[in-house]
Amino acid sequence: MAATNNEFEFLGVNHLALVCKDMAKTVEFYRDILGMPLTKTIDLPGGRGQHFFFDIGNGDSLAFFWFPEAPEAVPGISAPAALPTQGSFISAHGSMNHIAINVRADKFDDYYNRLVEKGINVSKVLNHDDSPMQSTDELHPGVFVRSVYFFDPDGVCLEFAAWTKEFDESDVAHDPVQADGTKREGFITGRTPVLAE
Repeated sequence: MAATNNEFEFLGVNHLALVCKDMAKTVEFYRDILGMPLTKTIDLPGGRGQHFFFDIGNGDSLAFFWFPEAPEAVPGISAPAALPTQGSFISAHGSMNHIAINVRADKFDDYYNRLVEKGINVSKVLNHDDSPMQSTDELHPGVFVRSVYFFDPDGVCLEFAAWTKEFDESDVAHDPVQADGTKREGFITGRTPVLAE
């Protein structure tokens, strides 16, 4: 189901900007291990740092700042402390939890194996479905996306994600939770709650 935006014509992700501790190690990881072309490099004026851009396909970029006075990362607050299935995947409000890079479904298993061969510590493959556990070890017709997660040298959580299903109206079926933990009943589903008499 291709949704239409009637407010703005967006053309995808221009770039996601992250902060690294060591730009050289970042280039080694993203360009040399993951194979992302380095498309633009900037030395910020006044010695304020650097800003480098990597091509992640479809005209989208992953960008990194290096700031000489940047604070250290705080895993478990500014980013997840562990990969899914390996510990807490929670991060703080306003943080970037992870970025999922879209890959072809028919290449997913090969790409997973390449990450392992390159010595990257990866999560197990998660075949996301609508079961009570939300994922399964087995690939079946109800799986809508396949995922593998891993960290970059700075603890940025990355995901290779492969869509395996085309979405339809049935895939938008949950009302959102508000800050107080209650669901905003009917906001998305249109269903009003049944009140007990």
